[in-house]
Amino acid sequence: MLPRFGRILIRLAATALLSLSATAPAIAQASAPAAATPAARKPAPPKLAPLKLNDPLPIGPQVRVGKLANGLTWYVQPNRKPENKLELRLVVKAGSILEDEDQRGLAHFTEHMAFNGSRNFKKHELVSYLQSTGVKFGADLNAYTGFDETVYILPVPSEKKQDVDKAFLVLQDWAQGLTLNDADIDKERDIILEELRLGKGAGDRMQKVLMPKIYNGSRYAERLPIGQEDTLRNFKPDALRRFYRDWYRPDLMAVVVVGDIAPAEAEKLIKKHFDGLKNPPQERPRNYATIPARTDAEALVVTDREAGPAGILIRYPVQPFQERETVGGYREQLVEALFSGMLNARLQELAQLPNPPFLGASSALGRLTPRYRSYNAAASLAGGGATAAIDALVQENERARRYGFTAAELERVKKTMMRTYARAWNERDKTDSSVHADELMRNFLEGESIPGIDAEYRYVTELGPGIGLDEINAYARATIPADSGKLVIYTGPSQAKGDAGAALPTGPELLAAVAAAERSEVRAHDEKAVAGTLMDKPPVPGRIVASSLDAHLGLTRLTLSNGVKVILKPTTFRNDQVLMSAARFGGQSLFDDQDMFSARYADTIVAAMGLKDFSPLDLRKVLAGKAAAVNAGLGSNTDVVAGAAGAADIETMLQMAWLKFAGVRRDEDLYKSFIGKQMELARNRQSQPGALFGDTLVATLYGNNPRAPRALRPEDIARIDLDRAIAIYRQRFSSAKDLTFILVGSFDVEAIKPLLATYLGSLPTPAIPTAYRDLGLRPVKGVVKREVKSGLEDKSTVSLTFTGPAEVTEMEELRLSALTEVMNIRIIDVLREKLGLIYGGGMEGSMTRVPYAHYTVGVTLPTGPKNVDKVLQATFAEIERVRSQGPDQGDLDKVKANWLQTYRKSLQENGYWLAVLQTSLTEGTDPGTILSFDKEVQSLSVADLKRTAQRYLTPENYVQVVLNPETAAPAAARVPASAP
Repeated sequence: MLPRFGRILIRLAATALLSLSATAPAIAQASAPAAATPAARKPAPPKLAPLKLNDPLPIGPQVRVGKLANGLTWYVQPNRKPENKLELRLVVKAGSILEDEDQRGLAHFTEHMAFNGSRNFKKHELVSYLQSTGVKFGADLNAYTGFDETVYILPVPSEKKQDVDKAFLVLQDWAQGLTLNDADIDKERDIILEELRLGKGAGDRMQKVLMPKIYNGSRYAERLPIGQEDTLRNFKPDALRRFYRDWYRPDLMAVVVVGDIAPAEAEKLIKKHFDGLKNPPQERPRNYATIPARTDAEALVVTDREAGPAGILIRYPVQPFQERETVGGYREQLVEALFSGMLNARLQELAQLPNPPFLGASSALGRLTPRYRSYNAAASLAGGGATAAIDALVQENERARRYGFTAAELERVKKTMMRTYARAWNERDKTDSSVHADELMRNFLEGESIPGIDAEYRYVTELGPGIGLDEINAYARATIPADSGKLVIYTGPSQAKGDAGAALPTGPELLAAVAAAERSEVRAHDEKAVAGTLMDKPPVPGRIVASSLDAHLGLTRLTLSNGVKVILKPTTFRNDQVLMSAARFGGQSLFDDQDMFSARYADTIVAAMGLKDFSPLDLRKVLAGKAAAVNAGLGSNTDVVAGAAGAADIETMLQMAWLKFAGVRRDEDLYKSFIGKQMELARNRQSQPGALFGDTLVATLYGNNPRAPRALRPEDIARIDLDRAIAIYRQRFSSAKDLTFILVGSFDVEAIKPLLATYLGSLPTPAIPTAYRDLGLRPVKGVVKREVKSGLEDKSTVSLTFTGPAEVTEMEELRLSALTEVMNIRIIDVLREKLGLIYGGGMEGSMTRVPYAHYTVGVTLPTGPKNVDKVLQATFAEIERVRSQGPDQGDLDKVKANWLQTYRKSLQENGYWLAVLQTSLTEGTDPGTILSFDKEVQSLSVADLKRTAQRYLTPENYVQVVLNPETAAPAAARVPASAP
């Protein structure tokens, strides 16, 4: 794959999506007029010798790469985002594909055992120690096992030398110091089996049928990392020790060190801890499984009663693939990304039709394993079923193969790609260490090149403009399969749920549909011209009538002539990111029961129909190469505007915000398309075991109140009215009255002021209600217990919900959060590690002042049906323990350490500041506490949390809902493969 900004950023450029929220950065950006800060200017790379396509891609100067005498590879990259933090990885080129027949699942089991005792850390000592340094198990400290690799992830603070040295000792023990004693292995079996149970369901049942075909009979189909239940229950401990001895060896390992550390110090620690590792005297060859090429056409229909949305996959022959290592190879992948971006944009257009052939689709070359890839076309099905989706997929591919693309399409996707790279270059010193660590891991595992963003930005700016339409179209002709062997797969519910109630397809019907689509006549793509800008001219500007400075928090507060207020927080946390938020009271609460579904969907319906005179597809074209997105929506009790942009696209973001108040584009065809998709999703949800469980939980908690926040059903969707939804949106967003817009990020205050006056100062502000309405929605009181029987697998879920009124203060919220965190430590320690009753799950707590002051604490614990009573008993025992004794001081200290680390990092994030400032307005809290959070954390005591537990975890008032299975699980249905 491509390096970080080649693989990840090109993928984003190819899809040309803007998926932004008030706390998420823009993913694609472009040049724009006005208000650009110096940080957002287009970089001017130094003059260098001309690029030669046959030159090898270099290892960039940002990273040091070496190899010890024993064959261990190491990477060191200094990086100060975040400060005082190290991202460490131990990467082993050994996964489930290497398991012997008596080791099915033991690669993954070995990974688990890395946390269960080693040469320098006794059982449970490792996790406890790391938690004491602020590392959170699961969220920070983690590991995973794949087919071909096992990776251990260890982020650690770097302020103290002894902590850093001990972290390297942890990696050393993982590499060759695990104790793997019989008792610990047997104890871990229950946890692994619970993880296996958690993964069971329709997807697992169907996967067992699909895998042999997807991997064309190769070893990959037989070596899923989770393994086989019988093996996990009965394997001999020596089989696990044999896997560890054979494959955990330095010539198959890499140590990755990225973060706030001197490179020389990192290299010294690597040599100290890993020079002594030994390879086994008789090394087993590390072979990679081959996947045979498919030469014939085959079809497979795999269904399940509990399956998710129906889908089609057409997989063309699998091809061996090796990372391209030259500048010319990098250019080839730019061509590939441009091609994929244009083709998938066309498929998105089809999904917007009034009666779309599919809900969504994609078509591109995709990786199956690090060494194989294939051309794939896939779609999630709409009401028209499999034939309509196959027709559209195959014909759109054939259209591109025969006629290619247009100059306008290529220009748009190039703009996005170019600006995406510019943003990556702008953020080169603000990229998180974890991103760099992942890139270095891919270099070791897959051969992905690591030239660095300076080189990559040069490649795209010098090579990109020379990629012409003729070359792209020639690539399309050569890449899109015209006549080849293929595997056609239909997956979905065992009963079709479309409006027409279409029968399930058969294998021969699928192949016949593909063959017919391949023979169809297609015309060249009809490219519709669109306007080049969002607005013909800016609105008549308002004025800034008041301004004040909050030096303590670095805020500028403005009042505009229309009454709209603005809070500005310029930062240097990112070089090319601006986030925006505004909220006021109102929202869905203002509308009566007969309008509740139209109100709930009003904003998404309006957004689905476009903006101003632009359909969503036209809007995407207008915004090509820009990073700006704005959403306006109705929450339960608030009206919210959220936006994000690159520093060069602030004006575009503000224009979009202005247009959100300027009216609604009514498009009945797009509305029908949107509602059809929602209806299909709602129908399909009803077959999921979790649906009945979730609906029962909400209904029980709120006494069947119709305004309870449950998922919508098909009959609810049918009650939505287009014109009423538009009227509701207009009612709330015809006025910006009482809105305060908060902007945080990389901008200059003086440069942005004229734009604020123009676009926010000219918003209409007629009088509208700006207060929420308390609908009287309250949870039940007392102890209420329900059982739900749904699902075919032998799995259960226990849910406990504690609710009640509360005196909400910032410190009280902090105490409740701390309580749930220490309870999660106990849940993992007792229910998982000691009793083996669960694999995951935990407790969450929250408080809110609106519409009334109250708290909610929820506990969710997946387990086996036979263990439900044990889980309940153990959970309530831990609740009683914390109520009577309070938490252990050590557990509270672990929570504090993690919070303080997270806090220091969050202080350097735009999204954190935006959230705190927005909360201060809607909740009436003091934003200044953002600077004293550490002192508040340090003040928490065991006695505080004991009182908090007594107040909120009351055994006299909770709702208990347990999900149990219906019957034994049947095998997935399958229509055998067929020839045409």
